[in-house]
This record gives sequence, structure tokens and C-alpha cells, in this order.
Amino acid sequence: MNAPQIVVDTNVLIAALRSRRGAAYRLLMLVGRGLFDVNLSVSLFAEYEAVAKRMLDQTALTEQELEEILDYLCAVSNKRSVFYLWRPFLQDPGDDMVLELAVAARVQYIVTYNKRDFRGSEEFGFQVVTPKEFLDQIGQLR
Repeated sequence: MNAPQIVVDTNVLIAALRSRRGAAYRLLMLVGRGLFDVNLSVSLFAEYEAVAKRMLDQTALTEQELEEILDYLCAVSNKRSVFYLWRPFLQDPGDDMVLELAVAARVQYIVTYNKRDFRGSEEFGFQVVTPKEFLDQIGQLR
């Protein structure tokens, strides 16, 4: 069976960087282990980097450590190009790029803490889940 394909919303990455507790951190620690595949676009990676650097003082990480995490995430993720824009589809325009990547990559899951921001996106055939719900789906919730 193929590993589930996911898109990780920026809020999940930031939660994982801010705390070593919780489902977001557990999810980040499982990236690259073959349990699921993370999908990235240039625009989503740029947002990850911009938000993470802006919030660096809220983490226990150095800038070098953050760069290494982002480099690793980029190295192990499926890089996807988005050719069709669905904008505006969601209430928050910032979430549209996550939706567009999910559609382009044909993922099964968008992993986010803001599920209600993705209301209506189910019509594209994927589930919008929290990190905890996703970890439960793949049998990795501890």
C-alpha cells in the first residue's frame, strides 16, 4: 500500500517548532520515515520559512537549527508545481495555496489546526484533519 500523501499547513509546522510536546511535534519527527509523504510547493515552503523566521524567538531553536529543519523538510518532501489556481475558494486567501497544492498533489489529507478554514474543500476528495487525527489514522498516536 502506498504511503498517504499529505500537505502540512504552516500552523502545524510552527506548533512543532515551538514545542516538543503534542501531535504537531510527533508528526514532524515522523517526516521522512516512510509512514506518509509530505508535499511542498515553492509558495508553501516560502511561507514556512518566512513565518518560522519571524517566530524564531518563540522557539528554542537557533537560526542554523531552523535552516537545517527546513532543508531536511525540503529534501524529503515531494516537490509539486501548482498550475491551476482555485482562488478565491476559501475564506482566508492565505489558505488557498494549501488547497491548491493539495489538489495538484492529489493528497488524501490536509493536516491543520484550522479545520474550519478549509470548509468546503472536501469536494476535492481529501480529508482535513488535525495532527492528532492524522496520527490516529496512520496508527502513530501515542
